[in-house]
Amino acid sequence: MSIKIGILGYGNLSRGVESAIKQNDDLELVAVFTRRNPEGVKIKTEGVGVYSVDEIENFKDKIDVLVLGGGSATDLPEQTPKYAKLFNVIDSFDTHARIPEHFENVDKAAKEAGKVGIISIGWDPGLFSLLRMVSTAVLPEGNNYTFWGKGVSQGHSDAIRRIEGVVDARQYTIPVDAAVESVRNAENPTFTARQQHTRECFVVAEEGADLARIEKEIKEMPNYFEPYDTTVHFISKEELDKNHASLPHGGFVIRSGKTGFEKENSHIVEFNLKLDSNPEFTGSVIAAYARAAYKLNKEGASGAKTIFDIPVAYLSSKSAEELRKTLL
Repeated sequence: MSIKIGILGYGNLSRGVESAIKQNDDLELVAVFTRRNPEGVKIKTEGVGVYSVDEIENFKDKIDVLVLGGGSATDLPEQTPKYAKLFNVIDSFDTHARIPEHFENVDKAAKEAGKVGIISIGWDPGLFSLLRMVSTAVLPEGNNYTFWGKGVSQGHSDAIRRIEGVVDARQYTIPVDAAVESVRNAENPTFTARQQHTRECFVVAEEGADLARIEKEIKEMPNYFEPYDTTVHFISKEELDKNHASLPHGGFVIRSGKTGFEKENSHIVEFNLKLDSNPEFTGSVIAAYARAAYKLNKEGASGAKTIFDIPVAYLSSKSAEELRKTLL
């Protein structure tokens, strides 16, 4: 029996989830929901319907897990608690500073409905969070460092597109080379956000838009851009489509730690990702955790969960015996 998946929204991330479902025999896409005209949304999976979001309640007993493909700036804070009242849900909420608040809102709604809501799943937050936790537990004396890029941040690009007068945008996150070198040399430096990364934005504005206002709104956006040195380039739609159509990304988590009674030995733990397609990889992580949401709820669990709360065996379609035999 397959786990029945619904997807809300059909942007880059949702298309990545759709692609991942096709690669997992135990997952089945049964519906895509949109705020747009359903007739204008063409998906790749044959035989699966596209429906208005107004029809979503009709699928309450037909979907095991609803994947929320919206953005963190405005969509997910509203959508995840709302739909956790109807379905097991999973999202990729990535505004780190607001995760505790988002967790509480989803937890209340999901517990009342007896559903599971897994939040902030992807690679950061997500897999990187897990590696930070594990390496900190193994090396309690030390420091964590996370570097993103160079690559396109979907969340930050989406946040720019929400600004009045913006037609489209790509935001690249770029590690500062000197900072990376210092960490890998086990110097255990202390950084501000500004010292670790820069942000570069390529923005297509509406004709006649106030470019100075748009640039100011980008650079002063809390959490997203204000803490960083940010460069804004205004370009044409043709240039964006030609030079910035792909969505590569990546990054690395480093734990620099010490062991020994005199802390005489240094250790570096590093987890690295190089991604041709950020949304397809993120969608693949979400698909695995959708499986976990289904398994947890079948066992009677409810409420909000993060990546820290999920047994890793629940991500796999293999039995515990198969996992021990083939991967342990």
